[in-house]
Amino acid sequence: MFGNRKNKEKVELSKDAYKKARRFFKFIKPYRGAYAIGWVFLILSSVTAMLFPALMGQLLGANESDRAFVQIPTIDLTDINTIIIVMLLVFGAQAIFSFCRIWIFSSVTERALRDLKVKSFNKLVSFPINFFNKNNVGELTSRIATDINLLQETLNTTIAEFFRQFVTITIALGYILYTSWELALWMLSVVPVLAIAAIVFGRYIRGLSKSAQDESAKSNSILEEVLTGIVNVKAFTNEKYEANRYSKRVFNIMGLNIKSGLMRGAFVSFIIFGMFGGIAFVIWKAKGMDGAGIITNAEFNIFILYTIFLGASFGAIPDLYAKIQKAIGSTEHLMDILEEDAEELEGDVLENFKGEVSFTNVSFAYPQRIEVQVLDKISFSCQAGQTTALVGSSGAGKSTISSLLLRFYSPQSGTIKFDDRDVQAIGLESLRAHIAIVPQEVILFSGTVLENIRYGNILASDAEIIEAAKKANAYDFIMSFPDEMQTLVGDRGIQLSGGQKQRIAIARAVLKNPKILILDEATSALDSESERLVQDALDKLMVGRTSFVIAHRLSTIKNADTILVLELGKIVEQGAHSELIKNAHGTYNKLNNIQLNN
Repeated sequence: MFGNRKNKEKVELSKDAYKKARRFFKFIKPYRGAYAIGWVFLILSSVTAMLFPALMGQLLGANESDRAFVQIPTIDLTDINTIIIVMLLVFGAQAIFSFCRIWIFSSVTERALRDLKVKSFNKLVSFPINFFNKNNVGELTSRIATDINLLQETLNTTIAEFFRQFVTITIALGYILYTSWELALWMLSVVPVLAIAAIVFGRYIRGLSKSAQDESAKSNSILEEVLTGIVNVKAFTNEKYEANRYSKRVFNIMGLNIKSGLMRGAFVSFIIFGMFGGIAFVIWKAKGMDGAGIITNAEFNIFILYTIFLGASFGAIPDLYAKIQKAIGSTEHLMDILEEDAEELEGDVLENFKGEVSFTNVSFAYPQRIEVQVLDKISFSCQAGQTTALVGSSGAGKSTISSLLLRFYSPQSGTIKFDDRDVQAIGLESLRAHIAIVPQEVILFSGTVLENIRYGNILASDAEIIEAAKKANAYDFIMSFPDEMQTLVGDRGIQLSGGQKQRIAIARAVLKNPKILILDEATSALDSESERLVQDALDKLMVGRTSFVIAHRLSTIKNADTILVLELGKIVEQGAHSELIKNAHGTYNKLNNIQLNN
């Protein structure tokens, strides 16, 4: 899982993180023209901002200086009134440049992040089922939400400010070098120490930030699980347990962030003490040069302002650097998602499909439990339009067969054929277009009844949806709602009863009009009246279709053409009800007697 991967060596992790972070810029590539213009405005705004110390220093020393540090043809910058006018023009230009930079960067960032979100979502929904068995849904949603928001702040603000500080440092050092190489050497004597400290602290802070992001994703996962299963939480009075579980993660996040803040604070304090102490010493040296007449009063004032700007820039860089490191960690997680292998939906089209299905020596084990054989060389065939029932105790392999039919997984050995065509050669999109499933636990989306039925065929008309609802015995209860088809079903269909949700699922399957129908214990959790209505709808739906019925109640499958009895992944009996019930010592007979006695 993304949050539980083994830690690599720091150097390898750092190289990998930067490599993945660079891949994010492919999302900016379509907008590189606008992005380049934004950088031009960023450079212009940064440079014009650095004219302020020069002009202000000239203004403060204008009455005592006979030459100006900033030279503009035909403009006298030794005159105080002229300097004020030029400063206002510079401020106006900087305001325009800053506006254009912010607007362009924001526009490019939002478009790039939109593309990233869309691609991330498209990638997520295209992953095989096994991906979601390995990764927690709450953690995945955190990656798409939290991590992308962090990237938004970095692209809009942090990178621009980080670059601005380097422009400030470059121009300030350039002036110091121009004024006095001796002063420049004093200033530069502290830079290597700070640079090395920045690298060391930055790597450590990045590690803390990444750990905090992982803990945040896990806490979001707990939050989603609890809110989704709130009925179970309350039924088992586990509110305190879940609160403690969530609090533990939140406290971990707090601890990591406090530690990260402590390190950032220590670094900034070091910068402030070391840099500003050094600046104070350099200013003291410069003041001595001013007194000796080596530099003018205006140049001294400019020097002081530039050294203050320089110190502020060095003080800001560590925090900005830490934010960029944190964004790099987030980008690494997102790139992990985007680099996962998706299902290949394309392939041969299943044309003129009759509905014949056969399994030949099929063996299967789930990837996470490869040592546990779920299906062991099972073979059976089902003719078009026939009904095959799957019975057996929990863990016998019934639901696994339905997953293999939908090709959620591929068998380790053996072949599955549809109309004598190997399932591996058929495109997933084409294959699944011919299959509909009505599960035991129906999941509805938090929209309207109409939208949930239309999910079976998004191109269906309202008239077709109404007809499907009637065939599913759902129309009457739907029309009894005040909003009829526009009734909101609530999160996961919580506003509807179990029987109502099942009939919505059946209407959805009717609308799809599949060749193969999978009924996964569709009536096992219903009361007698709901079961009657649902079973009647299912009987209508199964007519003319190849059906696989996973049954808990054997009374519902007596009319099946073939009943497969599974035990420990093997087919131990198969035949019609009338045949199997005659075997007094058979597994089917025993299961039937147990249900009759209960």
